[in-house]
Amino acid sequence: MNTHRTQLLLLARPVYFSLLASVAAGIINTVWVARLGGPAVAAVAVATSTENVLLGVALVFASGTTVLVAHGRGARDPGAVRAAVRGGWALWALVTPLVVAGGLLAREPLARLVLGGADGAALPLAVAYFTLSMPGMAVFFAQQLVDGLLKGTGDTRTPMRLALLANGLILVLDPLLIHLHGVRGAAAATVLARSVALGAGLVALRRNALLRTVRRAEPGESPAVSLRRTLTTGLPMSFDFTVRQTGALVLVAVVARLGVTAVAAYAIAYKAMYVATMAFYAVRQAAAIHTAHTRGAGRDGRRAIGRQAVLLSVALGLTAAVLLAVGAPWIMAAFGAGPAVAHEGVVFLRCVGPYLVLMAGLIALGGVFEGSGDAPALLRVTALGTAVQLAFAYGLTGLGLPGVCLALASAAAVQCALAGLLFRRVPVQEETGVSSVRVG
Repeated sequence: MNTHRTQLLLLARPVYFSLLASVAAGIINTVWVARLGGPAVAAVAVATSTENVLLGVALVFASGTTVLVAHGRGARDPGAVRAAVRGGWALWALVTPLVVAGGLLAREPLARLVLGGADGAALPLAVAYFTLSMPGMAVFFAQQLVDGLLKGTGDTRTPMRLALLANGLILVLDPLLIHLHGVRGAAAATVLARSVALGAGLVALRRNALLRTVRRAEPGESPAVSLRRTLTTGLPMSFDFTVRQTGALVLVAVVARLGVTAVAAYAIAYKAMYVATMAFYAVRQAAAIHTAHTRGAGRDGRRAIGRQAVLLSVALGLTAAVLLAVGAPWIMAAFGAGPAVAHEGVVFLRCVGPYLVLMAGLIALGGVFEGSGDAPALLRVTALGTAVQLAFAYGLTGLGLPGVCLALASAAAVQCALAGLLFRRVPVQEETGVSSVRVG
């Protein structure tokens, strides 16, 4: 087997289960909340979509730190690793209070904006969820940074175990707290479970072999420089993810023009799609870690890593498209959807296959850009593709959810073409010597 493919698989498998476990929180919430009716499902869809956007903020310090730690590990530079750790925590401390305070203050206008008047009963439920989930962002952000530090050291298994711990607790707490407190109980269960996992993650950091050995290393730069380096490395990744997820959030508002049934169906179907898309993001993270590590070691295997990442992810995308199309009725039934919501969801899942395959290749290729410090180039592609996606979706809503699928696939095709052109510019220099490294 190709060496790069082997390394990608070793890194990606635990990352996938970690991401899948995180997505499972939203799926578990949706399954239980679906029993409270369409407005409750719509409210949680708005809240969890907003959380996905805020995850982009966490990527500033989480993914930026991952790349810098992996680069320092590849270069065998304890001072660089120590500086990356310090910069990540400094940026977390700066960003988190701003997000928590801003989210609490804007929770009602945000819920009103995204719901777009689709159903007045959903508004107070979304606000109630935000009231608990926004303070919980401090825990969520710290979790992301802990995971990023561990992944940078090459340890993708511990974040997987932490995610399984958190979501195992959610599985236990959700039925009880949702029964007692409705939508607010779903938020409380998530925050409590993540708090326990964060405590375990902090213990894992102290036991990590690489981080323990660099703890007394001289960083070689001031805390301000470390913070700025983390910011400049992670910001393009954050913007890329945030633009993509903001587009997804706005798309919920576009779908809301079709009514609350369509919103609920779209929310459930998209949750089911996460099982597939998280595999693409696992390959992306693996590609970013592997690329940063090899470049830190003075080798340039971007072309080969990119090819293997795309091949692996597209194969996953094809498999997912077939499984979702065949299993669509059973998937909607598993979420407890009513007949009208289930019908709309089945139509969506059977039309979304081309989009999944195109996005699989695009998402995986993005890891090479991130790991080599070229994320700003990919950001421009994402911004243009998101604009095309929303414009097409707005114009095609007359076709219902199939029109939304067509808009998603068209925008993904545009992004794939542009990203492919950028990738062709990467020089063919497969581990033939030391190349200049630009990270951060």
